[in-house]
Amino acid sequence: MKKPKPKQPKSPAAYIEGAGIVVEKPVTDTIEENYMPYAMSVIISRALPEIDGFKPSHRKLLYTMYKMSLLTGTRTKSANIVGQTMRLNPHGDGPIYETMVRLARGNEALLYPYVDSKGNFGKAYSRDMAYAASRYTEAKLEPLCKELFDEIDRDTVDFVPNYDSSTTEPLLLPVKFPSVLVNSNIGIAVSMASNICSFNLSEVCETAISLLKDPAHDIISTLKAPDFSGGGYIVYDENALRDIYETGRGSFKVRAKYNYDSSNNVVEVTEIPPTTTIEAIIDKIVEHVKAGKIKEIGDVRDETDLSGLKIAIDLKRGTDHDALMKKLFRFTPLQDTFSCNFNVLIAGTPRVLGVGEILREWTAFRTECVKRRLFFELKKKKERLHLLRGLQKILLDIDKAIKLIRETREESEVVPNLMIGFGIDELQAEYVAEIKLRHINREYILRRTEEIENLERDIADLQETLDSKSKIRAIIIAELKEAAQKYGQPRKTLLTFSAPEEAEEEIDIPDYPVNIFFTKEGYFKKITPLSLRMGGEQKLKEQDMITLHEESTNRAELLFFTDKGQAYKSRASDFEDAKASVMGDFISSKLDFEDGEKPIALITTLDYCENLVLFFENGKCAKVPLSSFETKTKRKKLQNAFNISSPLVAIFKIAEDMDFILNSSAGKSLIFNTALILPKTTRDTQGVQVMRLTKAYLKSAALYADGMIKKQSEAAEIVAKTLPSAGKAVKIVESVQLTIDG
Repeated sequence: MKKPKPKQPKSPAAYIEGAGIVVEKPVTDTIEENYMPYAMSVIISRALPEIDGFKPSHRKLLYTMYKMSLLTGTRTKSANIVGQTMRLNPHGDGPIYETMVRLARGNEALLYPYVDSKGNFGKAYSRDMAYAASRYTEAKLEPLCKELFDEIDRDTVDFVPNYDSSTTEPLLLPVKFPSVLVNSNIGIAVSMASNICSFNLSEVCETAISLLKDPAHDIISTLKAPDFSGGGYIVYDENALRDIYETGRGSFKVRAKYNYDSSNNVVEVTEIPPTTTIEAIIDKIVEHVKAGKIKEIGDVRDETDLSGLKIAIDLKRGTDHDALMKKLFRFTPLQDTFSCNFNVLIAGTPRVLGVGEILREWTAFRTECVKRRLFFELKKKKERLHLLRGLQKILLDIDKAIKLIRETREESEVVPNLMIGFGIDELQAEYVAEIKLRHINREYILRRTEEIENLERDIADLQETLDSKSKIRAIIIAELKEAAQKYGQPRKTLLTFSAPEEAEEEIDIPDYPVNIFFTKEGYFKKITPLSLRMGGEQKLKEQDMITLHEESTNRAELLFFTDKGQAYKSRASDFEDAKASVMGDFISSKLDFEDGEKPIALITTLDYCENLVLFFENGKCAKVPLSSFETKTKRKKLQNAFNISSPLVAIFKIAEDMDFILNSSAGKSLIFNTALILPKTTRDTQGVQVMRLTKAYLKSAALYADGMIKKQSEAAEIVAKTLPSAGKAVKIVESVQLTIDG
């Protein structure tokens, strides 16, 4: 008899309904179900600050410290604070401690720190100066935090359960000043970010007060400019700041502060922009020194110590320190740009707001906090008054009350008997029943009666204040004035009114002769005469050809014209000396052309004294002074460099008026002198009609030379006397087809 085969156990998938079945589902649905909740969580619950000026991680940490009595108590170990914060913040100790480090005075990241620190908390201006572990440092709350938590126990803000519902935490902090603008805040969410610069507390409070009194107040008159904990200088641009104040977006330049020690010939940088670090500045200086762009520096080192930040720059003998610093401001992060993006969560919705809008939103939030505080106080006083009025009825006939209580058999019947005997409610009866026997005297009765009168007066005042917008506004103004007086400090970041882009020419560019080559495919080479004589055949890409070979100098300015009507400026000195055996620099990549943009011509100049002559297919010619392309600042890209309504045929640089020969697709030729047309300073001018064309187009243009026409008499016949001219068909011995391609 055969044994039955043992049953094979079913796979786990067999017990799962629908396992192994592939269901087609639009990717948009998957993103909406899986990615959108994550994105919204990052935006609303992590990265963006709210109107109280804090992200959730900041708020949870500070509230934990407040509940630990660290506002008035002594410092405690940071590790203890981090551990307690985990009850509200479901993250590891590392991120929580990093949050506390940024809020600490020792880190110097905030203009007005919230955490009073002891120990090594690193420095915001140093990349390599790491903070100590949490077990080594201590912290407590700064006195400024009193303005954050002073009213938190008076029902001014809503509380919600924490992540495991074991306790509660505030949704917002009832801040008494616009902390959202007082300290900088940076956050990167999903598809959006926030970058709020800090402002001086006194100026912010003054501006908020002025807006409360006059909604049309000019903000920039009281809020001069941002203020940073690291000091430095803001390059003042009123239009840029007004734009930031109105829209919440924009940028401004922040410049380092330095001193010059003439005895040691050393520049000492003591304050730097908030967007950079000591190490980044030193690395950039060293990079430019090695590249030969900066030759006045002998040594640079970090001399930061307990007294503060210091970058020492040793200068070579005879160096003008002011000129050097202007160069360093251009080349290094010693002058940097701060980009603003005032993205704030308002009622759970991210909004980019200007300064005025932020202050108005904060005023509305603060008004609600004050109203809730007043209502809380009013409610407490009414409850107290209610109890005292019940006591008052008892005290009017205290003997009756004592007799009633003494004759009551059971304790549970005392309160009901008092309610019936004196016509009071249960709360009042409970309060009376708890009065000690020692309090039944004349003095106690008179004090309680007097308290009733004070409570009635206070309740009337509170109710009147609650019903009056002007009185609530006066409370907010008084609180702002008090905060400014107690915690205000002079500006750390000063204002400078010098131009942010001081275009001083570099005096250290070596001057020597070079040969400049440019090819049809857009390759550029700069070769010295010696290297050109010793080199062999020019290396070119297959099917490529040289369209320009010109002798110039290393200080030559270069203008690369493109097929999109733009010009890119550069200098010969920006390119390394090459050899004939190399292909050269591909200009589109070197100068960061737009996608699909190609160079079509190169013009060189030393002093912008020449004229440009441009020929278009429609027979027009434009003469533009090369000085129109000269800029005071180091702009690399010039838009509308020439007119693109008709394709460009040829472009020439001339120092004086010259003869050109034009050839049309109909076989006609024309000789004309550029003196017949006047120069136009507008770069993208359409030009003047030179050759009259009928069902034809301008095919080529070239500089005219004697002998190019077979018969001299025919040459005289095609010379233009007036413009436009049709020209005529003649026999040409040699026509240099000098178009934009050759």
